[in-house]
Amino acid sequence: RFAVSVGYWKDPYIQYFVRQAKERKAPEINRGKSVCAAGYYARVHGVSYLIKAFLEKTECNCQIVNLGAGMDTLFWRLKDENLLPRKYFEVDFPMIVARKIHNIKSKPPLSKPIMESHSGDSLLIDSHSLDSSRYSIVGADLRFSSDLEEKLKKHSLDIHLPTLLVAECVLVYMTPQQSASLLKWAASTFPVAMVINYEQVNMRDRFGQIMIENLQRRQCNLAGVELCSSLDSQRERLLGSGWENAHAVDMMKVYSFLPQADVKRIEALEFLDEKELFEQLMQHYCICWASRDSSNL
Repeated sequence: RFAVSVGYWKDPYIQYFVRQAKERKAPEINRGKSVCAAGYYARVHGVSYLIKAFLEKTECNCQIVNLGAGMDTLFWRLKDENLLPRKYFEVDFPMIVARKIHNIKSKPPLSKPIMESHSGDSLLIDSHSLDSSRYSIVGADLRFSSDLEEKLKKHSLDIHLPTLLVAECVLVYMTPQQSASLLKWAASTFPVAMVINYEQVNMRDRFGQIMIENLQRRQCNLAGVELCSSLDSQRERLLGSGWENAHAVDMMKVYSFLPQADVKRIEALEFLDEKELFEQLMQHYCICWASRDSSNL
């Protein structure tokens, strides 16, 4: 929300899910926020680039499953760009889903686009799920893939459609066995599929250890951090779970790939004097993607 309010990228919908902080921040916190905002900018654009490439390849005749979606606004942004897949699914814990559905029901700028894209019978909505013809929110625990599959199929998941699964800072909170089970389920269920995973990398060096310690102090346990030791370990977990091709790049590399005119624009938004900290942070996050492709897309 902070990054959007400063102008790093446009997202007219995030304001309906996240309140703007009122208090003035100390200068050192604002410096930290500008480092994080630039990091989020690279994440949003990097992930979006891959999603749009998949939508282009499939001509939107596909489905997207956003795993651990939280308050993500991608459905509305894709609709604005006329890039909606045939069906867009979100999955998160029932408690998170309930909060999101409450916001959607109470805010017309969120509910109206869902109604506009809906066709057929009446739209189904209760406290822990929403099901329209183009958009579904499902309350489920990603650690239990059989329960997940059953709930998604109830909401018209089509295993024969090209399927994109997106996981941003999700798998790292699961044990390696749990995330492997989820990745294997996806690789074995969909004949044509791609998975995008955004999370930590290079976590065995000193900077990575400090990140882990800071999170632990906030009672935040990274149960799957051992798989985040390198770009190779990230690729290997995907290939070991049944995916045919796998790639991984750190976020500093992603940042260098982005349109440089826009990078210059965002670097002028705030004085980013913590260049070294920014580079270290970006070298400790990555985007990985993998595919299974029975029809040579």
